[in-house]
Amino acid sequence: MSIITGRGDAGETDLLFGRRIAKTSLRINALGCVDELNAALGVARASAANPQWIARIDSLQERLVGLMGHLATLPEDEARYQEQKFAEIGAADVAWVVGEARQLEACGIRFTGWARPGADGSLARANVDFARSVARRAERSVLVLHESGEAVPENVRLFFNRVADLLWILARVECD
Repeated sequence: MSIITGRGDAGETDLLFGRRIAKTSLRINALGCVDELNAALGVARASAANPQWIARIDSLQERLVGLMGHLATLPEDEARYQEQKFAEIGAADVAWVVGEARQLEACGIRFTGWARPGADGSLARANVDFARSVARRAERSVLVLHESGEAVPENVRLFFNRVADLLWILARVECD
């Protein structure tokens, strides 16, 4: 099947379970922001050399792919999503992000003032800082979706806040 179908020419796109929705909807905006974050993390990953650093980014990307599936499901299809045992962001994922951040903080990483991405000359760290800013945009879009009346699970909302913090810390550690 071709990627170019023309189905979106009228301004709608497909969600899971055959549902159609406007491309301008809050749900699609949130989904797009998460997709942008995944792509930004891909750039950061490709510019890094440290295997542990790359593994952290890979773990984040894996969680984001599952999260995109969840966002691509309308509330009326939530039970179907869970029945199929598709990936979801849960308390364990939030705890993983916190644990990774704590591990890096134990190396002496502390907030000492606003970041100046790229000032140290590290492309990898600058890319993680860019991904952090995209993570904050994704967080805001998910919160807007939730505040509109389309419930977004608490763990998803917490996950985004913690991810942006982890990325700030990650951009302050050696990675090249």
